Amino acid sequence: MTADARIRVATPDDAAAVRDIYAPFCESTAVTFEETPPTEAEVANRIASTLETYPWLVCEIDGAVAGYAYASRLRERRAYQWTVELSVYVADDARQSGVGRALYESLFAVLERQGVRDGYAVTTVPNPETERFHERLGFERCVDFPAIGHSEGEWRDVAWWRRSIGEKTADPEPITPLPTLRDRLDEADWNALVRTGVNRLES
Repeated sequence: MTADARIRVATPDDAAAVRDIYAPFCESTAVTFEETPPTEAEVANRIASTLETYPWLVCEIDGAVAGYAYASRLRERRAYQWTVELSVYVADDARQSGVGRALYESLFAVLERQGVRDGYAVTTVPNPETERFHERLGFERCVDFPAIGHSEGEWRDVAWWRRSIGEKTADPEPITPLPTLRDRLDEADWNALVRTGVNRLES
């Protein structure tokens, strides 16, 4: 494992670091269809609002945020509460070091404990590196939307990827909001859960 590496729950104080990672994807790629980077205040608000229900995790290496991952509700109707949309972004100088995989595995572990059953990732395609990444993590490419968005001067295709997170039962309990799950676990169990993927980081 990389020295001085950890995965933890984000706070609004991470907004500047998160924005620094995310902004280049907005400004010079079609990875995200958000073409204007959010402000630091907007990112802080996104982190805070996400954490009311779902995890937003960051990976720190030597004290600096090297990547982040979070979940959000796929749709608002009650029937969709067991399904989330997933996002992960890694700083340019931390790619190919296991940060993305580590974050996703921690995210899956927390979501499973919350009672989430399925996670979906949405990617522009073609993007071979991202496609291989999701395949290695057990995602199934389930649907393609041709020329659905116009970004960076071109019409772009988008693919949806699905990964099972928890077993589907006949009468599922409502999902557990993240703060409630945190309150139910002691410090050691909570830290172990959040750090599930940290061993994926390369030494």
